[in-house]
Amino acid sequence: MEEKKFDYKQFIGFGLLALIGVFWINSMQPSEEEIAAQEEAEKAKTEQVTTQTSDPKTTAVQETTVDLTDSVQAAQYKNNVGAFSYNVGKVNLDDVTTIENDILSLKISNKGGQIVEAHIKGQRVKGEFSPLKTYDSLPVYLVKDGNASFGINLTTADNRVLSTNNLPFEPTYTENGDSKVLSMKLKVAADKYLEYRYEMKDDYMVDFTIRSQGLNGIVNASQPVNMEWKLKSFRHAKSVTYENRYTDLHYEYEDGKDSYLGQATEEEKISDVTWLGYKQHFFSSILLTDTAFKTATLSTENIVDSEMAEKDVRFLKKFGATIPLELKGGELNYNMDIYNGPTDYDTLTKYDRNLDEIVPLGWGIFGWINRFFLIPLFGLLSAFLPAGIAVVVMTILVRLLLSPVTYKSYLSQAKMKVIRPEIAEINEKYKDDAMKKQQETMKLYGKAGVSPMAGCIPALMQIPVFYALFMFFPSAFELRQKSFLWAEDLSSYDTIYQFPEGFSIPLYGDHISLFPILASIAIFFYMRMTTGQQMMSQQPAQEGMPDMSKMMKYMMYFSPLMMLFFFNNYASGLSLYYFVSNLITIGIMLVIKNYIIDDKKIHAKIEENKKKPKKQNRFQKKMAEMMEQAEAQKKANKK
Repeated sequence: MEEKKFDYKQFIGFGLLALIGVFWINSMQPSEEEIAAQEEAEKAKTEQVTTQTSDPKTTAVQETTVDLTDSVQAAQYKNNVGAFSYNVGKVNLDDVTTIENDILSLKISNKGGQIVEAHIKGQRVKGEFSPLKTYDSLPVYLVKDGNASFGINLTTADNRVLSTNNLPFEPTYTENGDSKVLSMKLKVAADKYLEYRYEMKDDYMVDFTIRSQGLNGIVNASQPVNMEWKLKSFRHAKSVTYENRYTDLHYEYEDGKDSYLGQATEEEKISDVTWLGYKQHFFSSILLTDTAFKTATLSTENIVDSEMAEKDVRFLKKFGATIPLELKGGELNYNMDIYNGPTDYDTLTKYDRNLDEIVPLGWGIFGWINRFFLIPLFGLLSAFLPAGIAVVVMTILVRLLLSPVTYKSYLSQAKMKVIRPEIAEINEKYKDDAMKKQQETMKLYGKAGVSPMAGCIPALMQIPVFYALFMFFPSAFELRQKSFLWAEDLSSYDTIYQFPEGFSIPLYGDHISLFPILASIAIFFYMRMTTGQQMMSQQPAQEGMPDMSKMMKYMMYFSPLMMLFFFNNYASGLSLYYFVSNLITIGIMLVIKNYIIDDKKIHAKIEENKKKPKKQNRFQKKMAEMMEQAEAQKKANKK
């Protein structure tokens, strides 16, 4: 590219234009008298309100803006909202009321009586307050700047279709000991109203009640009354892809069952819903009800563009719920709760409402391992150790616990390695008779007291623990924004090099993480050790069968490469675990190989086993009978 030279004439010309512009702008500034007149005009203006009118033929809801200083528009507005115009002129729609404690702050607007700001200030750790921030050190908001809406859509007796989230609610704030109570009333008359009641204590959970008084005959009971709750989830973490993967909609239904909507855009109608939660990875907004909603239409939409630069992403998903409410005697009465707080297993478990199911710990045995072993163990260690050290210590304990399984697997491979020459002889002797070859091989296994499956079973036993750990680390709130060595946040990826802006490697990312590199190197050497041992213990390749030794060689290189790419955007705590785990496993295997297992002793033991009469169990007898029958049938067919 040709380098541009500095043009002092252009510079002077631009300077003169700027100077002229400054003089012109100053000449256009209003005088002090004009400013005062403008301020008086602003004070004379009343609020601008937004209401909804409906076409009686289509019942389509339309938004209109009304200037209440205009008598014609004000009259039209009252006519549109009908009986619910009682608070017009008495309530300022722009006002909000704040209720808060030391960990949570909520702002409730007069417009719609809904939460317009939910700020999670912090959490209590070991009895002390700990502030919570986003990845870029900003306050954590679940609701702010119009990203959420909550309201009830209803039809009046004179067929007006209204939405409460645009109507004026009258606030009444009181305090009673540790409880802070805010009553928001949408009035028809002084003693007739729709009320939202918020009661906050020293907690993330807020008691929320929807009830009405005197609306029988004012609300058309023959038309649906639908509660709508919508929210666009904010980005809080460094990795958009990683956070979005764990951002989803969860719900409980039919007396304790729980499920969720997946990552794709979808909508689903659910029956008997007792709570629904908009999970934003490490933070959640949850609505709970004492009276189950008979039906709820839930929706989620992924709004992250795959081509969008991470720095441009503000929102991850859109959540929505439409819930029909039941009128009893023409009135509404629902006792509910609203939770705005951390997606922390220990915090959610305390409510005894099955909310811990929002934390993805895995199903079946994987979830049990997390709930009853890994979470308590890590909680114990992190109570007196830094998070990174706690991960290392937990890794050591898990590997030591699994070391007997590792020993059994290695011992089985060693036995197979010792009898491999005899298996080769059998294969050569009966190379043209597959059935006889299989019979003789099984006899050798029986005499030697060796089982080819003995090495696989211990490896399979470790899979539930590995998978449980894979689910634990991305969900552990205790790791969020905890640093260790060069990793600033163990719940997110570590970065040792950031690629230039706009450059990214497909499937890898726009940065280089060191912990996945270390874990990949460790797993390579671990697989090199185990692959060599397994190849020595494998039977020689048979015609028509895949060569397992070649497949193992491919896996030895493929697995570390997959680790390198897959974990580059994952939690560094997980990569740290795999790195330390593989190092410890390599050490354990070296000890077993060099100091515990002796090939000569194993061979002598096998020879001794061959001399002993071997009793067959029922399964072995049945297998032998079947093979003999097959051999006899084969001979008969030849004749």
